[in-house]
Amino acid sequence: MTDVKRPIDELLDIMATLRGPEGCPWDKEQTHESLRPYVVEEAYEVVEAVDGGENGEIKEELGDLLLQIIFHSQIAAETGRFDFDDVIRGINDKLLRRHPHVFGGEKVLDEREALLNWERVKVETEGKKRTKRHPGTPILHRALRMQEKAVSLGFDWEETSQLLEKLEEEISEIREAIASGDRGEIKDEIGDLLFMVVNLSRFHDIHPEDALEKSMNKFSRRFRTMEEMAAKEGLALEEMKLEEMERYWEKAKKNEK
Repeated sequence: MTDVKRPIDELLDIMATLRGPEGCPWDKEQTHESLRPYVVEEAYEVVEAVDGGENGEIKEELGDLLLQIIFHSQIAAETGRFDFDDVIRGINDKLLRRHPHVFGGEKVLDEREALLNWERVKVETEGKKRTKRHPGTPILHRALRMQEKAVSLGFDWEETSQLLEKLEEEISEIREAIASGDRGEIKDEIGDLLFMVVNLSRFHDIHPEDALEKSMNKFSRRFRTMEEMAAKEGLALEEMKLEEMERYWEKAKKNEK
């Protein structure tokens, strides 16, 4: 009985050929650094496909993202640093290590405890690692992950009223910064306010980027409606005064109800 080559093995062979002496000129020239933008782009396209909910799209975009992992692994293998199997072994070990409630004797009650356990084990076993920079990661998501790590160590708010009180405090501090005219201070206080908004989202199990994206889509939709309404009346928004634009904005909001 002949062994049937697994699709993943075929993909590894294809990538090795593309990077080989008779391979593709573009593929052979790529480096970890040159591929950085594509990793971020493909990850975002996976997210868009998931949001679209179409299985074919999700499958295709996951394949494109996997290709980036294969590509980076092949580049490293060529200089003997690591290969794709090493990448897989690494994630296998990490999953076993960070799930003592599944592969060990620990117990958790629910999803939240499982997440806190993950973060605790991560800090205990990998806490001495270098501090990571995530230049390609959305900033709101980075803020959320930072807060989740703090929560895993027991550093969290007890109730929503505390967060709302802190938000009001941050708004007051922004007012004071604006009154002072100090741009650096204004920037700092706006950052503190945004960080607290992320905290409030996390506390209610809402991803801040999902919430922001929904508001952005709502704004875009209403603004297009404003433009369409104005155009039907032979007008252009850029020629209107603010009071007139606000009137169209209110109309656009009412049209959605």
